[in-house]
Amino acid sequence: MATLEKVDESYLSWIRQIIERYRSSQTKAAVKVNREMLRFYWSLGEDIVRLKWESVYGDGILERISSDLKQQFPSAKGFSVTNLNYMKRFFLTYNQVVENRPQLVGNSSDPNHPQPVGISFEQLFSVPWGHHRYIIDHFYNADPDIPLFYVRQTIEHGLSRDTLLNLMDANLHLREGKAISNFEQQLPPLQSDLAKQITRDPYQFDFLTIQEPYEEKALKDQLVQNVENFLLEMGTGFAYMGREYRLVVGNTEQFLDMLFYNTKTHSYVVVEVKARKFEPGDLGQLGTYVVAVDEILRSEQDNQTIGLLICKTKDEVLAQYALKASNQPIGVSEYTLNQILPEQLKEALPSVKDLQEHLEK
Repeated sequence: MATLEKVDESYLSWIRQIIERYRSSQTKAAVKVNREMLRFYWSLGEDIVRLKWESVYGDGILERISSDLKQQFPSAKGFSVTNLNYMKRFFLTYNQVVENRPQLVGNSSDPNHPQPVGISFEQLFSVPWGHHRYIIDHFYNADPDIPLFYVRQTIEHGLSRDTLLNLMDANLHLREGKAISNFEQQLPPLQSDLAKQITRDPYQFDFLTIQEPYEEKALKDQLVQNVENFLLEMGTGFAYMGREYRLVVGNTEQFLDMLFYNTKTHSYVVVEVKARKFEPGDLGQLGTYVVAVDEILRSEQDNQTIGLLICKTKDEVLAQYALKASNQPIGVSEYTLNQILPEQLKEALPSVKDLQEHLEK
């Protein structure tokens, strides 16, 4: 193994190339800061991997690279050892899911290298570096489709870093499109795919603080009180139309638990929430509401109304059988609550009045 003190000409030549690449990148960055900087980060990360500098000189080579580049560009940010490690992982994380891979400066084509698929460089480089670092922190060495999923979420929905972090912590990639449904049987192919995409299973109502045992009304009340968080958990494109939405059907009044409009599917979405296990009869009630919205509210520009039943628990086989018997497009999901305060614990905790009295002593 060569020593760090006596690096050979190949390393010095490579450093000079990096310096030239960075200067070129700086010039272009005035117009396209993020894309050009990420393109540079990608090329530097790729070099570290493909030229195997760590194998040649040991782990300390990243400190030498950092020092050499900082010396040349003292005012530049981004050449810390930590960020160099991120650049390397940036390349390794997405290398196998990038489509139409362009030739980068200093690289030679390899006919034996399989062409990766999944996302273009233009798309990849449109996501801010801070977002990529979050994704890498969560899913480095994971199945490449997982970080790719969050890249697409960021691009499609313009996610902030905080929202992206919340979605990753909530494992959205394991829940999106997972509801049991009959959409394929009841909707045209395109609308069926879109309807499936807007569902989740389970829905995570962790933003609620609710006491156990709780009644269904208390659950629904808290969902409405936290409607902003509820909409975030429902997903992109949902507009809240109201709770206990009143429809006059014949000579009767019907009240829908919650009514939404989804701009992605261009359809109304009727949501029923049950604080108990799934029962087949729930689909009959929800199906009636779906038909009523179709007949009363739906316009010529709207697609067919969708129903979504969110239950505390469900027997998946029973739900599948029940959905086969329904003629309306309906999805069935569960919900989870993490901030439940057991009644016995509640009784053991001091009240606000007790705390105030204690502080006044």
